[in-house]
Amino acid sequence: MGFAKHVSDFVIKHGLWTPEQTDAAADVEERINEIDVVRFAFSDAHGVVRGKTLVAAEALKALRTGVTCTATMMLKDLSGRTAFPIFAPDGDGAGDMVMVADPATFHVLPWAPHSGWILCDLYRTDGAPHPFSTRALMRRMLARLAEHGYVWRAGLEAEFHLFKYADRQPGPDEIAMPGPSPSVTPLNHGYQYLTELRYDAIDPLMEKLRLGLQGLGLPLRSLEVEFGPSQLEVTFGATTGMAPADTMLLFRNATKQILAREGYLASFMCRPQFPHAAASGWHLHHSIEEAASGDGIFPHPDGLSAIARGWLGGLLRHARAAAAFSTPTINGYKRYRPNSMAPDHAVWAYDNRAAMVRVIGGGGDPSTHFENRVGEPAANPYLYMASQIAAGLDGIAAGLDPGPPAETPYSTAAPGLPRTLLEAVAALRDSACFRQAFGNPFIDYFVALKEFEIGRFLSDVTDWEQREYFELL
Repeated sequence: MGFAKHVSDFVIKHGLWTPEQTDAAADVEERINEIDVVRFAFSDAHGVVRGKTLVAAEALKALRTGVTCTATMMLKDLSGRTAFPIFAPDGDGAGDMVMVADPATFHVLPWAPHSGWILCDLYRTDGAPHPFSTRALMRRMLARLAEHGYVWRAGLEAEFHLFKYADRQPGPDEIAMPGPSPSVTPLNHGYQYLTELRYDAIDPLMEKLRLGLQGLGLPLRSLEVEFGPSQLEVTFGATTGMAPADTMLLFRNATKQILAREGYLASFMCRPQFPHAAASGWHLHHSIEEAASGDGIFPHPDGLSAIARGWLGGLLRHARAAAAFSTPTINGYKRYRPNSMAPDHAVWAYDNRAAMVRVIGGGGDPSTHFENRVGEPAANPYLYMASQIAAGLDGIAAGLDPGPPAETPYSTAAPGLPRTLLEAVAALRDSACFRQAFGNPFIDYFVALKEFEIGRFLSDVTDWEQREYFELL
């Protein structure tokens, strides 16, 4: 297991690194010599980080040979079940794909200083990009922006829940796919939004998290006590290109690992099944800027530029289909409720947190940008951001107008957001915009993956059904 002869000198043979990555690799090699292991990691379609850990000597070779991995990792749902017939005549037979390290993403993990971590891009064994690699898809969307002379800029605002593990060891009768929900206890009773005493009560934990995130070089801005029980929020400053998506991926993984070492479960599930739990969102602050000057394109003395209005029109028109990427779990749709500070209609407004897209700035303000409040924190960051770019560019190309801002977002006559993942996936299946931007093979793949997940959910007997029907009927 590990390397195969057919991937020897894989990076050089297929010309997979940019000059900048080649230069970065020399520094990475020196740093690997000072540690014991390197974790080669990639994001699957769900945004879950997977990969292999290599000892340092083998990691040095793997920078240029690549690391082989079973290709079925891209065909599994969140329970670990393979959603496609891999041994059918047109299946892949559970063959290999190759993880190719991006040297620019190398970090030494502050909470495990013997360990390096490096993010990988996925390729087929013939050197072709893996068709289901979401990081590769995001790169294509960034290239489309570059063709217009634009650069993507995004900042992150993500909520999550934090619980104390009561018992971390499942019994023999609890080993299953996907496995039992662990026994946990909350940190606080909640509903004390931004109360400083609440933050001080968990300051030792937050210091562990802060030191870890800043040790990774992430653009951390704030750590906050959110509204609901055991709910927290972390925000990051705006960065450009691929960096915002990579930041979100590393932030989630780092947060879970750092806090798990202290005996806590950090969950990015939108709405956990606890009494009075508040739903968590991921608010994506974003804009585009001119590549040549670095100037923002959205502001205009009269409010929003024509490009900004077209981009905004695209976000609204394609909101229902894009929800499959911004809110890709069944649980995430429990958040779209009226009067909840989460959106339920595809509308925009100036500085109104009930709208799907909140416009911050305007009137020539150079920092003018959009906050899309539609996402859940578990979303694959590459797909969430790529969907915004695809929808925005389509709106610009079509000269769409978003109409006037909504004065009352929850009661404005406008298309509603999907009520279920099933609705969102159906909208995505029929979306000409995303089929053109992402390609039919990827859309068909993602739809099939999500329909497999939905099918398992619909065939399961829930607690609600048991309470509703079992005794009475």
